[in-house]
Amino acid sequence: MPEIHSILGGNVQIYRRPNSSHWHCRASIGGRQWRRTTKEESLAHAKEIAEDWYLELKGKSRAGELKAGKRFKDAAKKFQEEYEVITEGQRNATYVDGHWRRLKVHLLPFFGNMLLTEITPGVVQNYRVSRFKSAKEKRGAPPARNTMHQEIVTLRQVLKTAYRHGWIKYIPDISEPYKTNAKISHRAWFSPEEYQRLYKATRDRADNPRHGKKIVIENSKELHDYVLFMANTGLRPDEANRLQFRDVTVVHDEATNEKILEIEVRGKRGYGFCKSMPGAVFPFKRLKSRNMKVPTDNVFRAFPRDMFKNVLRETNLEKDREGNRRTAYSLRHTYISLRLLEGADIYQIAKNCRTSVEMIQKHYAVHLKNMIDTTAINVRKAKPSKRKVGELTRAEDGEA
Repeated sequence: MPEIHSILGGNVQIYRRPNSSHWHCRASIGGRQWRRTTKEESLAHAKEIAEDWYLELKGKSRAGELKAGKRFKDAAKKFQEEYEVITEGQRNATYVDGHWRRLKVHLLPFFGNMLLTEITPGVVQNYRVSRFKSAKEKRGAPPARNTMHQEIVTLRQVLKTAYRHGWIKYIPDISEPYKTNAKISHRAWFSPEEYQRLYKATRDRADNPRHGKKIVIENSKELHDYVLFMANTGLRPDEANRLQFRDVTVVHDEATNEKILEIEVRGKRGYGFCKSMPGAVFPFKRLKSRNMKVPTDNVFRAFPRDMFKNVLRETNLEKDREGNRRTAYSLRHTYISLRLLEGADIYQIAKNCRTSVEMIQKHYAVHLKNMIDTTAINVRKAKPSKRKVGELTRAEDGEA
């Protein structure tokens, strides 16, 4: 039990926690209990500090400066408790960790001790300004638009938690002021010629590894098959990471009379299906011969990211013509773009890639020229012949 002493008629208690050498003090003012540490090991000095602290609190209470209520850190703690339980198995662990990281690094240091009722649109705007200034001081560049968006999403989730529990009467408008329409950028992809350069470079590495080390030889082969598999299936990188051999079946497609892969996909959109291009069959068979011991083994051991970056640098394919940096995700964008260039149906592509037609139209519209039917656009109204025009004119003049 902690050692407790009372002063000022029992209005203030001074206590020392177990395994602590410092005295703490507490008092109830305005229907709320307040606590603080005196940072003193001497009981006499601790009593003096506690008395001054209590009188200061009373003065603030009379002046209306002492506000009671739940604080942001209380709502953040409640949000963490609920979110992990409610979304268990429904949200990717990396996505959930992103919420906790943003709370710990950015939101709690700024909002933590604020009362929830003090968080107004103006305060949130001050947070944005503070983030921009601190990021420029540290890195010389402001935080990315998507980074700020994710932080505001986490902030809104905490405020929604507070609203559900009746700690605030309404959720303030924390949308970004002065917001302009974001530029619609096309996703980084590989054109047919660039894709050919890429897979030839990875094939050369697979046939002639740069080093004789076992790990380098294995990663070279893995990278080549990864590039071919992803560009012929359109899977997201996280979907490929979860893919197991039991999720993939080699089948004969009657519609095209070719062998393809039928894939059961598990990723950020949940469960779905995918039918590959024929070009994914041989890479899959090679992966199966190398990596499969039991059907529950992952198709890909690990994505050799550094080697992929080296190949892009050596082939001058690090960025597209608009300056967008290419990543493993660019292979999915390449699959979609190449299918559009071949004139495939946009609805079927969206269904096969587990996305929406709107997303494809928004981010891949530059590749839709082959899907536009010129017979429906370049329509010309037939002009009447000169003879017919003359006959119509005489008829209007009353001539027989």
